[in-house]
Amino acid sequence: MFSARILLPALLFATQVAAQTPKPARLGLCAACHGENGTATAKGIPHLAGQDRDYLAAALRQYRDGERQASAMRAAAGSLSDSEIAALADWYAAQAPAGSAR
Repeated sequence: MFSARILLPALLFATQVAAQTPKPARLGLCAACHGENGTATAKGIPHLAGQDRDYLAAALRQYRDGERQASAMRAAAGSLSDSEIAALADWYAAQAPAGSAR
């Protein structure tokens, strides 16, 4: 288990980074299912908060380009530009992971 001496500074840093990351213009597209802060409320929808930025960007590009098959994600990501994908990945990566104290 992590000690409070390690976990608290890490959570404070994540909160500071999230506060400095501007909300992306296309956030509503993702927030409808994954939540604005990346914590999904519906069963079967993955949390995005705190995920690796490069992983999120790659996944969005794959959905957009049809390399990953999920009709809802293809519809949502199909019109995203590379800069919009980068902004969304930055945003969700900067959010505190689900279940973390802020």
